[in-house]
Amino acid sequence: MAPQDQDIVAAKRALRVEAAARRRAAVVALPPAEAGRRVRDAFIAAIALPPRVPVSAYWPLDDEFDPRPLIDHLQAAGHPIGLPVVVGRGQPLVFRRWLPGMELVPGNFRVLTPPPEAPEVTPAVILAPLLAFDRAGYRLGYGGGFYDRTIAKLRAAGKVLVIGVAYAAQEVSTVPRDATDQPLDWIVTEAGARRIGGGSASGNRY
Repeated sequence: MAPQDQDIVAAKRALRVEAAARRRAAVVALPPAEAGRRVRDAFIAAIALPPRVPVSAYWPLDDEFDPRPLIDHLQAAGHPIGLPVVVGRGQPLVFRRWLPGMELVPGNFRVLTPPPEAPEVTPAVILAPLLAFDRAGYRLGYGGGFYDRTIAKLRAAGKVLVIGVAYAAQEVSTVPRDATDQPLDWIVTEAGARRIGGGSASGNRY
């Protein structure tokens, strides 16, 4: 690994510690259910999705931002919902179809997933979890690179919209990044929706 790459890895590792603490504080300051409802409402006001496009979401663990109010809204609006499955280290994610009331099973890294018999979904929209984000749209994940590999693969195959959902307090000045890091198209927090490169948005745009 080149010295510059080592520096980026070290900077990300240090920022993860700080970002995790900021996220824990945000959860205490604003209960997850209320934050989730505000993000749902901000999403609805700013982003109009084509009918019935598949959406990948995630089931929150620990103090991850809870997107379930938004998941429920999108599912009720007719969008097939997929939840991520970690196939193995170094590989992109796959997504299995989620339905309300489905019993989830623990997968790799404690990720809760639909059962193995659930059909796979190829998302046109990704709701991405994160530890931190910056105004340029770069997200700090957990270090496995799963979302970056997945987003790169989907973008190479065609259009996919990538939306980070988080607390506003998770914004940092700069997320360290390298050539493998994939930027978000939108970031939605309890404070509103922001289209990357276009400032805040109040009109519907996909």
